[in-house]
Amino acid sequence: MPKKRSGGGLSATQQAAKFLGVSVLAGAVLAGIALPAVGALGLVAKGSVESFDELPANLKTPPLSQRTSILDADGHQIASVYSRDRTVVPLKSISPYLQKAIVAIEDSRFYEHGAVDLKGILRALNKNAQSGGVSQGASTLTQQYVKNVFIEEAGDDPTKVAEATQQTIGRKIRELKYAIQVEEELGKKKILENYLNITFFGEQAYGVEAASQRYFSKHAKDLTLPEAALLAGIVQSPTFYDPMNEPEQAIERRNVVLQRMAEVGDVSQAEADAAKKTPLGLKTTQPKNGCITATKGASFFCKYVEKVFLSDPVFGRTKEERAKIWNQGGLTIRTTLEPQAQASVQDSLKDHVYKSDKVAAAATLVEPGTGKILAMGQSKPYGYGKNETEINYSVGSDRGGSNFGFPTGSTFKPFVAAAALEQGRPPTQEYSSPYEMEYPSPVRTCDGKQWVNTDGTRLENESESEHGPYRLREAMAKSVNTYFVQMISDIGLCPVMDMTDGLHVVQGNGDKLPQVPAIALGSKGISPLTMASAYAAFASRGMYCTPIAIESITQKVGDQQKSLEVPKSTCSRAMSEKTADTINTLLQGVIDSGTGQAAGLKDRDNAGKTGTTDSRKNAWFVGYTPNLSGAVWVGSATQKVEMTDITIGGRYHAQVYGGDTPGPIWKDAMTGALDGKDSPDFHTVDIPDDKKDRDPGDGDDNGGDDNGDGNGDGGGFIGGFLNGGTGDGGNGGGGPAPTVSFPDNLFQGQGNGGRGNGSGGRR
Repeated sequence: MPKKRSGGGLSATQQAAKFLGVSVLAGAVLAGIALPAVGALGLVAKGSVESFDELPANLKTPPLSQRTSILDADGHQIASVYSRDRTVVPLKSISPYLQKAIVAIEDSRFYEHGAVDLKGILRALNKNAQSGGVSQGASTLTQQYVKNVFIEEAGDDPTKVAEATQQTIGRKIRELKYAIQVEEELGKKKILENYLNITFFGEQAYGVEAASQRYFSKHAKDLTLPEAALLAGIVQSPTFYDPMNEPEQAIERRNVVLQRMAEVGDVSQAEADAAKKTPLGLKTTQPKNGCITATKGASFFCKYVEKVFLSDPVFGRTKEERAKIWNQGGLTIRTTLEPQAQASVQDSLKDHVYKSDKVAAAATLVEPGTGKILAMGQSKPYGYGKNETEINYSVGSDRGGSNFGFPTGSTFKPFVAAAALEQGRPPTQEYSSPYEMEYPSPVRTCDGKQWVNTDGTRLENESESEHGPYRLREAMAKSVNTYFVQMISDIGLCPVMDMTDGLHVVQGNGDKLPQVPAIALGSKGISPLTMASAYAAFASRGMYCTPIAIESITQKVGDQQKSLEVPKSTCSRAMSEKTADTINTLLQGVIDSGTGQAAGLKDRDNAGKTGTTDSRKNAWFVGYTPNLSGAVWVGSATQKVEMTDITIGGRYHAQVYGGDTPGPIWKDAMTGALDGKDSPDFHTVDIPDDKKDRDPGDGDDNGGDDNGDGNGDGGGFIGGFLNGGTGDGGNGGGGPAPTVSFPDNLFQGQGNGGRGNGSGGRR
């Protein structure tokens, strides 16, 4: 019983019969080219589809798809992405042994004949008849190159691939006509170079450079005689002669190639015999394709870069145009990812949150004044298995993130304060700030209408001891809910909308924020990248810069390099310098003496804000120095886990606060990212001490500290206002969680609460 090729291919006898038919056809077509009258009779055979002369005159040769390299800011590779693992190299970068081997076994008279080799057909017929199989081909290298062009043009479309490889007279006629054209236009050396770069060598390797790396971990120019003979032999059947899975067949085929090289005089018989005795000598490299293989924990950043490329009009007017360029590849994409910052983020996440924990964490670092994304990571790695995810928690849904983002809690309050300052309210602005109150009503909106608390819904602060009157500095340090709701009632919703518009703060699904007072308490889902970029505007004294991930792109097409235009950060003034400086001063107080003390950096100016949402499903810390801004989120991606009585990163929490879990992640990530970097100072303003006009006992300025270590008087809170641990002078442990109900119209655009766009994070 003749042996079949792996994959259920034809037997040797069937292959020979098929080969005979194709060879006769080739001879007939050759005769037809020489004798048009005879050819006219032959070309009416079934499958010819069109006459020789009616075929288009020029073969369209699409640029060969190649691998794309994604690099960090220092030029180190993060990942390679490709639809075809191919690196095009010139003929001078291909071992002479391989050039000779491929010609010897596939088309030994390559340099003597034209597009079609009738003598070669007759010789191959005789040789294969003697061997009982198909050891030599009848198609010339030029014909094989043309066939591969058809396959390359078909891409991954199975219908087009079938058409490009179908065994019909029509396809053979097209192949022969274009082979004549290619011979006339390119010449032998260029045809050989193109063939060696386009051909499939198995194991996802297209072209000799990728094949050399895959099987021998070396460049094509460094291949030895037996290595070159092995690769040349694979071409006929990459599956049957796969040296990784079929080593015996691969050695046998390699030795056939070596013998043929000796027969045509490329090497001596002694050299061929010596090479036949060598082992396969494989030193394989596993294919690494896609962002899932990214180094430095940068898989999510890598996917973000891909999403940017496929969606930004700068790379093409339509998504089809952009996808075509991406799939063609050959790109070298230099990104903004800073290795030191990325490593620090990943180390911090790994130390504080385990991938097996019930909750996840995400962190993003952005450079103020440029918008450059320097780091992006999360606790659950990119993948498809247990405790892995494809969702990038740091970004919005349009870039592969959560459908809605995550409610931000009290990290939203600085936006309200900035809006009030822009409206002329002083940094000493005072409100009664009772422990409990109804939502003020009515509140002005941008369309001239008013929001009305029709149901008399109430809100309260974290602790009964937390009551006013308060001024802005103390209210920010303690994150007093009733203060900021009174502030938004005072200035109206439109100034807050103007401020968030200027800071490009939108929901995770891209929708604008609803005009409801509850936004003051971080009720809506926003991404960490959005928050880090918005806070960066405080650091850069009021200038907001859109986030960017790509520094430059070059594309290799054939042997030519060209630069592509890339998206640029657009910077605009979101607030006055005085307002930004005032916010910096206020948020320094949060770290110095408020709820964010556990996050504070000791060796440089820094500022930030904590936040925790309803039922403790989300906890945040967003902070910055003058030269780096970062946002850290910890919580349930599905919004189904309440972070009470929970262990995270091996540490037990009775209740999670923004200061005690995301705060330390931020601190460690920023410390490592900024190590050895400049330490500039904030521009600050003088804000009169709140205590000067207060009676003793009305309130101390240090608030609760989110750790519940007993340093404060209960400044923390849940439900998205903040999270301070109320202490008992010793172990703390967090104050009682107030219960608040809301009218149906309090949160416009409510979605699935389990996804963070509805009932979660309202306070």
